Amino acid sequence: MKNLKIGLLGLGTVGSGVYRILTANADKISVNAGKKIEISRILVGDLNKKRSLDIPAELLTDNVRDILDDPGIDIVVELLGGIHPAFEYMLEALNKKKHVVTANKAVIANYGSELAEAAAANMVALKYEASVAGGIPIINALSSALSGNEFFEIAGIVNGTTNYILTQMTEFGLNYEDVLKEAQDKGFAEADPTSDVEGEDVAYKLAILINTAFGLRIPPMNIPREGITKISKDDIEYASQFGYKIKLLAMAKRNGNELECGVQPALIPVAHPLASVSNEFNALFVKGDAVDDLMFYGKGAGSLPTGSAVVGDIIDIARKSDFPECCAFQPAEPPSDLRFTGDGLGMYYINFLVADVPGVLGKVSTAFGDHGISIESVMQRSKSKRAGDDVPVIYILHELHRKQLDQALAEICTYDFIKEVRSILRVEPLT
Repeated sequence: MKNLKIGLLGLGTVGSGVYRILTANADKISVNAGKKIEISRILVGDLNKKRSLDIPAELLTDNVRDILDDPGIDIVVELLGGIHPAFEYMLEALNKKKHVVTANKAVIANYGSELAEAAAANMVALKYEASVAGGIPIINALSSALSGNEFFEIAGIVNGTTNYILTQMTEFGLNYEDVLKEAQDKGFAEADPTSDVEGEDVAYKLAILINTAFGLRIPPMNIPREGITKISKDDIEYASQFGYKIKLLAMAKRNGNELECGVQPALIPVAHPLASVSNEFNALFVKGDAVDDLMFYGKGAGSLPTGSAVVGDIIDIARKSDFPECCAFQPAEPPSDLRFTGDGLGMYYINFLVADVPGVLGKVSTAFGDHGISIESVMQRSKSKRAGDDVPVIYILHELHRKQLDQALAEICTYDFIKEVRSILRVEPLT
C-alpha cells in the first residue's frame, strides 16, 4: 500500500485535532483512503513549547521550507489562519504540484479563484470543507451529492460564538456585555471578538457558500453585513412576543436572475428548525428545486469537529490522487444571467423609543403609509408610571427595500416625540 505524505502547517486547535484523528484512527483511515496517510513534517512557531500531544521531535520544524521544498510531501494541510502568509504558502504548494487542504475561510473567500486556477493548472486538488461550519459536510454536499439541484435559498447559523451569546441572552435574559465576557472566560469567544460579533467571520463563510451553491464569486466586503453588538435583551423579549427568535443569520436567496444576500441579526419563526439551534452549534437550511428543503446541523467549530472535516478532505484526495478533482471553487464570471443585487427585499422589525403622548402610533403609521410601507404588526409596551415618560413602540413591516425604509425613517425621526430608533432588524419568515 502506497504511503501519502502530509506536511502540516500549524499545530493549534485544529492542527492538534487533525493530528489526533490521523494517529488514533490510522488503520481505519488507511482502509478508507486506500493508502497509508503519513505525517511527514509539522510547522510550529516554537519548537520548545510544551504540548499536550506526544509528537516525535523529528516531525517538528519552524521552517516552512522544510515542507514546501520537500518533493516527498504530497499534501500540504494549511491550518495557520489569517490571510498572509497562508495564501502565499498555499499558492506555492499548488504550483509545486502538491495537493492543498485548508480550513482557512478568509483565504478561500478572498483568493479562492486564484488558488483554484493554480490547482487546475497543476492538476492537483484544493479542498476546503472545514472552512465553513466545522464538522458539517456542507461544501461536499452542495458541490457533489446535491450538485444536480438549482438552489433557491441558503440560510444558516455558521458562527458558534455569536450563537452562544444570543442563546444565553434569550434563555437567561442577560445583557450582551455580560454574556460576551462569560463566553471569553469559557473560551467560546476570542480576546478580540470583533470578527465574530461584527459578522465578518460569517461574511467569509457566506461568500464561500454562495460560490459553491450559486457559482458567483462575491468579495466578502461586498456582502451587506451587520453584527450583534446592538442587540438588547429587550429586542429578544419583544421578538419572542411576536413569535420569533433572534439569530445571526447568513442568507442567500435567488429570485429569478437576482441573488440577494446578507449577514445580519434576524428574527426567525420559533417553529423553524434554525430557531432551536443553540449555543456553539451551527446549522444550515438549504432549498433546492429537486431535493426541496434540507437541514444540516452539528458542531461548527472545535478541534475534533473541524479536524474531522480536514481529515475527510485528505481521505478524498487519497482516493482520487491519480485523477484529482481540482477544486469546486468557481471563477468570477457568473453562470447564465444570475447577478448579485445586495440584500434585496425584506421584512423589518423597528424598535422606537418614543415620548408617551397621544397620537404617536397614528403619525408613525401614516408616515410609513406615505412611503408605501405596509405594517404587519405593531406593539406598544405598557404605559410608564409617569405621564411623559418614554416608552418603546415596535413595528414589524411587510417586505420593502432598505432604501425605502431609510427614507421613511429620515422623516419619522424629525418628529419631536421620537427619542431614538433603538434597533432595525431583518425578519426572515424562512417558509
